[in-house]
Amino acid sequence: MVIDLTDKVAIVTGAGRGLGREHALALAARGARVVVNDIGGAMDGAGASEDAAAAVVREIEAAGGVAMANTASVTDYPQIEAMVGDATDRWGGVDILVANAGILRDKTFAKMDLADFRAVLDVHVMGTVHCAKAVWEGMRARNYGRLIFTSSCSGLYGGFGQSNYGAAKMAIVGLMNTLALEGAKYGIRVNCLAPSAGTRMLEGLMPEAMLEALDPKFVSPAVVALASADAPSKTILCAGAGSFEAAQITLTQGVYLGGGEGVAEAILKNIDKLTDAEGQMVPGDNTAQASHELRLAGFAGETA
Repeated sequence: MVIDLTDKVAIVTGAGRGLGREHALALAARGARVVVNDIGGAMDGAGASEDAAAAVVREIEAAGGVAMANTASVTDYPQIEAMVGDATDRWGGVDILVANAGILRDKTFAKMDLADFRAVLDVHVMGTVHCAKAVWEGMRARNYGRLIFTSSCSGLYGGFGQSNYGAAKMAIVGLMNTLALEGAKYGIRVNCLAPSAGTRMLEGLMPEAMLEALDPKFVSPAVVALASADAPSKTILCAGAGSFEAAQITLTQGVYLGGGEGVAEAILKNIDKLTDAEGQMVPGDNTAQASHELRLAGFAGETA
């Protein structure tokens, strides 16, 4: 099976550099027509320039592909609506969204200004929401869509000095989980990518050889797979240095402790048992936890 994205229309945000650039090039190489979106700002979000997006468009066109540059800010919903409108007017609709744009403003929580916390959430969370909302109705109408959101190990597992970034990246997983359910009957598949990549966000933090092994180009095949007709849905796909894994949010079998006196103490006494990973499950939706707990409480066969 060869993934062919000929005539599919893709938007990649933050596509002027790093991961986004590689994603845009990879999708274009498979035949997709690509909107290369990037405000051209610094890593912390400051500044703007048309140069980054335009340069990637030139690369795609030089390789025989089709692309257009866009400098809309993901934090500005009217700008994002206009971007989707431009792509629809030119190419008929948007089939693939890769929400990749992001900024970093790292500090320990004690030293972090709340404005920096909000700024990171605004770009990562609301930026992803704005892009998804702008393409959603068109995808529903055409009964086809592929949404790829960018999460991170900092959200999944925590990262020192990244309370804002980690909170944003885990929020995106929650968005994916719900949109995957709501989009299923319309042929819309929604997934998250958690990349490990030697972008400018990691410069100076690890040896050059490791940065080379973590070249962003090794992540982009995951985007091509998640953009394909055979893509899964509701999957957190991890990628880096040529390796691919899946992260899952699981529920353990747990322990039934009932009500009454002493339950709080019993929780601590049984903490090893209720956190035991043996027999853990991946819940299908938000009813699974309560249904499992009701079964433990004696409601056999019942669901919440």
